[in-house]
Amino acid sequence: MAFTGLQIFKYTPAAQKKEHTNCKECGCPTCMAFSLKLAKQQIKTDKCPYLTKEFVDKYNEELRPAQKTITISDLKIGGENVLYRHEKTFINKTILGVIVDCSEKNFMQKINDICNFGINIINEQQKIDLIILTNCTEKIDNLPIKTITEEDLNNSGLNIIHEHDFQTTKDILITNRQKAILEKDENYSAPTCVIMRDENIDIQCAKASYYLCKYANMIVFPSLDKEMLSTLMLLRQNLYTDPQKTLQVDSGLYEFNNPDENSIVFLTTNFALTYFAVANELSSIDKSSYLIIVPAQGMSVLTAWSAQTLTPETITKTLEDLNIKNKVKTRKIIIPGLLSDIREELNQACPDFEFVEGTREASDIPEFVKQLDTI
Repeated sequence: MAFTGLQIFKYTPAAQKKEHTNCKECGCPTCMAFSLKLAKQQIKTDKCPYLTKEFVDKYNEELRPAQKTITISDLKIGGENVLYRHEKTFINKTILGVIVDCSEKNFMQKINDICNFGINIINEQQKIDLIILTNCTEKIDNLPIKTITEEDLNNSGLNIIHEHDFQTTKDILITNRQKAILEKDENYSAPTCVIMRDENIDIQCAKASYYLCKYANMIVFPSLDKEMLSTLMLLRQNLYTDPQKTLQVDSGLYEFNNPDENSIVFLTTNFALTYFAVANELSSIDKSSYLIIVPAQGMSVLTAWSAQTLTPETITKTLEDLNIKNKVKTRKIIIPGLLSDIREELNQACPDFEFVEGTREASDIPEFVKQLDTI
């Protein structure tokens, strides 16, 4: 495990009550500030010439990647240093690949289907990372997705598991990662690739979901199943985000069901989960609508209100920046029910619009819209 700031501090002049305590030669105001920066790898050990060689060697050893990084067609695989995302963050996302048998007559159609498949998750385009060609007799160029042969995969240096038994595969994945991370055993440092077998798609999805979490660096599927892979891509994105950074969407005016200047207008924050919860309901109703997204540092409605990042002033500024007044004729803007306490302030701060208290839960939006004409 990496050194914490307090552990590093014990090796500094300040903790040892030696000369050069808080000398500022490193550019930090105190030895403690230096220690905290070093723990986050925001500064180098050589900035403090008073650290012992013994500590520097230990620190550098801890920084050595526990798992090797293998590069295939510019795709980085492995290189992980932790068992759990909340400890730090995972580094290189699990590669999702699909096998194509070139001996089949329709193999080019299958390749095109894979290349054309993709989904957008929280403003990030997700696609298949790699195509693995079997029985390939000639090179296929100019594809938008990285392509290798089965032989290339076998010679890549990855630890390859041909999945047959869930319990066995699970045990291998967990053992390899624990040995690599906790013991830094180089015999287990190769990234692991699981090649899935052709079976019931629900079972395949359940297994692959587990392998994504613990701890496959690459998963290869026998065919393209768009629904299953969409599910796995969403799971993968959740696993490989930085746990210290909230997921956000861009501030803006979002459209649902081909709205016009008279359509309903909703408003909420740029917290991704809030956005998608509301967007899902607005997409499902039989009326067109707009959704105004206010920048709030990726906080949920209540959190943003409590932190004073979602205020009448920030909402008014967003309406002005997006030129809402000239984009819609509608003068009612529906705000989250959790903002009922600032509704009157909003009406005073932005007299061009009437702010209407909406629902507290996104799931109540369809019923709310049915009653909207009476409000």
